[in-house]
Amino acid sequence: MTPPRDIHDSLDVLDDATAALVHLAAVVAAGNEDEVRGEIARTGGAIPDVWVEELLLQTYLFAGFPRALNAMREWRRVHPAVAGSPVSPEPSRADGEATCERVYGRMYDRLRENIRHLHPLLDDWMITEGYGKVLSRPGLDLPRRELCIVAACAATGQDRQLHSHLHGARNAGVSVSAVDAGLEALADLLGASRLRDVKLLWSRVRGK
Repeated sequence: MTPPRDIHDSLDVLDDATAALVHLAAVVAAGNEDEVRGEIARTGGAIPDVWVEELLLQTYLFAGFPRALNAMREWRRVHPAVAGSPVSPEPSRADGEATCERVYGRMYDRLRENIRHLHPLLDDWMITEGYGKVLSRPGLDLPRRELCIVAACAATGQDRQLHSHLHGARNAGVSVSAVDAGLEALADLLGASRLRDVKLLWSRVRGK
């Protein structure tokens, strides 16, 4: 499947491929091995291969290396070849700073100060490793990356990070209606009670 064109600056409507990607992000972050295997098998060309590759690569930032490795192993069972992004230089620290600033907007400087207070290395790794080397990669645009992060945080109960990345999705160019649809795409995974809590948090974010 070929990715839609002109996907890099905003996401106004949640297309079917993105909805499937968001659902996969939540399953990879929180599902068991059988659930991950089944979800990957069901993608069956519904999602561009390079999007799946990039989602699985970024999973280690939000769900740890074990889940990223296990999910990539399941993906390789059905897609043995690497569907890599076009060859390009590895994103730089400056790329990481720019991506992080786009996600956090006016809260960027406060974020950096808070993380440095926790530990300077966490700040350094957040920028160089997280927002630079991983989230600034080509192959999947930032709006879709942020929606996948929202899904992972919602599925794993990481509400502090969910709050930040709901803001981040909007800052990255995801429309309110696309976030709404992205959360609805998780309804079968989250259950009624958790979905209600996530939507309440989103309403608070959206109302600010």
